[in-house]
Amino acid sequence: MTVMTETAGGGTATWVPPTWDEIVREHSARVYRLAYRLTGDRQDAEDLTQETFLRVFRSLSSYTPGTFEGWLHRITTNLFLDQVRRKKRIRFEAMGEDASRVQSTDDRSRPERGYEHGNLDHDVQAALDGLRPEYRAAVVLCDIEGLSYEEIAVTLGIKIGTVRSRIHRARAQLRDVLDHRRADVVR
Repeated sequence: MTVMTETAGGGTATWVPPTWDEIVREHSARVYRLAYRLTGDRQDAEDLTQETFLRVFRSLSSYTPGTFEGWLHRITTNLFLDQVRRKKRIRFEAMGEDASRVQSTDDRSRPERGYEHGNLDHDVQAALDGLRPEYRAAVVLCDIEGLSYEEIAVTLGIKIGTVRSRIHRARAQLRDVLDHRRADVVR
């Protein structure tokens, strides 16, 4: 995908960025999978994936060669956390005094949950959806995407101790929420 070329006389290699098609073809499935795990919603994941690639397109000229996938993880995760903060602020401002009249809906039957049912157990995705966004981001990057604690720290821009703490708390909450499954296995 990326091309390194040598200058005449064996000098310093220069990085030639990949084409837009190469980036999308090679990374779109992985970015979408991460976006879906973070958002828990197909439409939100599609929006987040699109926003990620727009950001990549705008920032590719300033990209410093390194771990391209790590860069994509960082962009996707940061955009997710920004969207969560923005939605929370909008939701509370929009609800105002009408908050008590808002009805809760069970979204298990929503059509966009089709991907989830085929690829990630509903209980697990529901448990992930119930985590605070910063905990969800850390545990998804670690346990689903397979990033190391160091890579997560760089991706989220936090200290490694904070990564450990968030993953520990997220896993504890997931264990509590999914404890009913353990009883099913013991029987």
